[in-house]
Amino acid sequence: MISYLRNKVETFWNTGHERTLKIKRNIIYSFLIKGASVVVGFLLIPLTIHYIDTAQYGIWLTISALVAWINNFDIGLSNGLRNKTAHALAMNEEENIVKYISTTYAMIFIISIAFFVIFYVAGSFFNWNNLLNASGAIQFNLWPIIAITLGSFCAQFMLQPIKSVLIAMHQPFMSSLILFLGQLLTFILTYILTVYTKSSLLNLVIVAAGSPVLIFLLANIYLFATSLKIYRPRFSAIDMTSAKSLLNMGGVFFFLQLGALILYQTDNIVITRVLGPEEVTTFNIAFKYFSIISVAFAIIITPYWSAFTDAYAKQDMEWIKHSIQKMRVVWLYFSIATILLYLFADIFYKLWVGSSIHVPNLLSLSMALYAIFNTWQSIYSYALNGMGKLHIQLLFIGGGGILNIPLSILLIHWIGISGTVLANVIFLALMDIAYTYQLNLIIAQKAKGIFNK
Repeated sequence: MISYLRNKVETFWNTGHERTLKIKRNIIYSFLIKGASVVVGFLLIPLTIHYIDTAQYGIWLTISALVAWINNFDIGLSNGLRNKTAHALAMNEEENIVKYISTTYAMIFIISIAFFVIFYVAGSFFNWNNLLNASGAIQFNLWPIIAITLGSFCAQFMLQPIKSVLIAMHQPFMSSLILFLGQLLTFILTYILTVYTKSSLLNLVIVAAGSPVLIFLLANIYLFATSLKIYRPRFSAIDMTSAKSLLNMGGVFFFLQLGALILYQTDNIVITRVLGPEEVTTFNIAFKYFSIISVAFAIIITPYWSAFTDAYAKQDMEWIKHSIQKMRVVWLYFSIATILLYLFADIFYKLWVGSSIHVPNLLSLSMALYAIFNTWQSIYSYALNGMGKLHIQLLFIGGGGILNIPLSILLIHWIGISGTVLANVIFLALMDIAYTYQLNLIIAQKAKGIFNK
């Protein structure tokens, strides 16, 4: 029996297309890392709420959502870097890889500095307590906290192209490891705060925003001094011709990121303005619970992005078709798991955060639907992203980004907090249909016009 199992493991680990083997290994490593990350993430929420209170935690989540917009103002350079690097690897163009990496770091550094200066100067004129509907929840000025968060996110923004490099090099598990170490350091330092300090949103922000920056800095130094030494950024390799190439692809990614940000990341802000910061905490309890599905599915699908780039560059349509079919089966299993999570949601909430926070059943159901539709969309958007076929996505995400906020506000007034999730579900359903149709045309080599762009 042991011999049989050993043979099965060896067969799984060592047989198959080289591209598929890389994916298998990344999935296994990423599951281990992400599994630990999910555990830490779940433990961090009640620890944080215990350290501050529900209202302040909701404010912190809203500030994080606001400042996280910075990550999408790289004008698509990170995703452009990912695709260009993966394509260069497939074509054995190592000199171009150094140019792409060096140029991306230089441009993102300039963007980060400019964004910090502009936002800091402009932000100092606003009353953030009123803007975030927090005047009744706290008695101190939020601007210093926002400024610290802004500075930390800008620093992280400068350092995070390493994630795109690792994913392009078919090592997404290493990217996951960096994120996990940042989260683990945040958890450890937050626990120390709860033991040795009094409740302080400022202390929490310094720890939560600063920990990932430190880990990203160490990761950049270590990786570019060891395994990625031949690709390390160099001033001499910065090339404006490469910048133009990156921006041509990155520009479309930028608008996709911006539209996706408005479509998916404005929920906290809308809820804060319409219902108050306390409801943001309720929303995020449900979101975090069902994110188990999204995180687990992302572990499986992420290695495929650069693999699709490689396969499309070599016109290996059969591999692409077979991979999509496998992912559909995986999606079915994940959908069943999502239904089970919904059935046991109330029990889990009570065990996790106690009875002080009530999560409406409709919110849980909405989150379950969101997870199911979102995982299907991930299969097709990752394939299309890897191939550089972005225009249909741009059309739907752009339209959804414009319409989502008013629809969310309308549905919240009709049915409460669940409305903002159902607004996302509606747009996801439309995108699922369009992306599926487009990819089927591309695989059959029948795509024309906008469906081939």
